[in-house]
Amino acid sequence: MYQRLMEHLTTAVLLLDGELRLRWMNPAAEALLALSRARVTGLALPGLVGGEEEIGEVLAKARDEFHPFTQREARLMRPTGEPLTVDYTVTPLAPDELLLEMEPRDRLLRISREEALQTRQETIKVLARGLAHEVKNPLGGIRGAAQLLERDLDDPQLAEFTRIIVEEVDRLRDLVDAMLGPNRMQHREALNIHRVLERVRSLIAVEHPEVAIRRDYDPSLPDLTGDESQMIQAILNVARNAVEAMTEAQTPAPALALRTRARRQFTLGAERHRLVCEVSIVDNGPGIPEALQETLFYPMVSGRAEGSGLGLSIAQSILHQHQGLIECDSEPGHTEFRLLIPLEASHD
Repeated sequence: MYQRLMEHLTTAVLLLDGELRLRWMNPAAEALLALSRARVTGLALPGLVGGEEEIGEVLAKARDEFHPFTQREARLMRPTGEPLTVDYTVTPLAPDELLLEMEPRDRLLRISREEALQTRQETIKVLARGLAHEVKNPLGGIRGAAQLLERDLDDPQLAEFTRIIVEEVDRLRDLVDAMLGPNRMQHREALNIHRVLERVRSLIAVEHPEVAIRRDYDPSLPDLTGDESQMIQAILNVARNAVEAMTEAQTPAPALALRTRARRQFTLGAERHRLVCEVSIVDNGPGIPEALQETLFYPMVSGRAEGSGLGLSIAQSILHQHQGLIECDSEPGHTEFRLLIPLEASHD
């Protein structure tokens, strides 16, 4: 009866012997660890599951001291090589028997991280719009005064100064408009994400022929709903940012990969979606400094000397308009931006 109950638990439960060999595990454990009970029964668990923290040491300590131990947010590695974050508790039942319980934390950590990202992005948007209002009003006054002054000046050299004032005011106004990004989707229509990616690929190929571009598309992806021109802009901003980082760092054999995948029953923020389109943009550049990774999508933040710090902020704003978001993982030689967009029809 107890075994039947454990088979229906959503918590992963494993039973080990004194040599840390697997005696039994429930279906939740099979799904979590990507293991088949029939194939791994009798094998030592530490040889199947690796990670930054040696699970075998914790299991052996619990067995030797006959005392339960709990590890929080332990980073493990499935036999397939996929990372896994779990809370686990090991409880000695007898000198030669251990009970191991595992709770996955990846989904909860993702929800927490994405909610924090969305909250920060909304706060930045409110502050930026307030700042834009305060800046654009005096800019309009300065521009008008310079134009009136130019009419009354007889000296062409002095008129040149007023034209410089007008041009610089216009540049500042355009900068403020770019910082704000799009306020809403202009056109809501069915769009093919691969057509968008091909447009971006062709633009990058013309601008940077030295970059090798690899495509890895999932042809089964359905159309999503959104604004095609805005989506092109968002993906182009991310791709250009990657290519310019590689160019500035003089990366040997610079390469860019464009990949699409479908993610089923995927959580974005606190909302679970039936189907999500994942667009990955991967480069082999120098990576993003760790100090910049938390503020990467803030306006005016850039890791490049010539960067404006607006491209990624605008891209994130566009994804929010499509109820999606952008994630990033980076280390030297491998930076991956993932654009996640719900495929079901969205509503404002």
